[in-house]
Amino acid sequence: QVQLVESGGGVVQAGGSLRLSCAASGSIFRINVMGWYRQAPGKQRELVATITNIGNTGYANSVKGRFTIARDNAKNTVYLQMNSLKPEDTAVYYCNAALVGSSEDYWGQGTQVIVSS
Repeated sequence: QVQLVESGGGVVQAGGSLRLSCAASGSIFRINVMGWYRQAPGKQRELVATITNIGNTGYANSVKGRFTIARDNAKNTVYLQMNSLKPEDTAVYYCNAALVGSSEDYWGQGTQVIVSS
């Protein structure tokens, strides 16, 4: 079992920045890939960014150059630095952890990000 707790969401004006955090606990040694997803009202959940346990990263085209995912293994925490925010970035952001050699994955409870124009 892995538990994920997100924090750092809030309301920001367009062009502003926020940093989301996702603290993992439990069977963290089994985690391979961690990622951030988001779901806007009326839309499907979509991938935002991922990072592997060796630091390889991937981003959705819509956030490349604006968002940065980072992982602090000592703190069992993954961060999402979001710069140059746009109203279309408004969504609930979820942290995800995928386990090594398994189809299991875990989700956090989500944190709301609202970008006002």
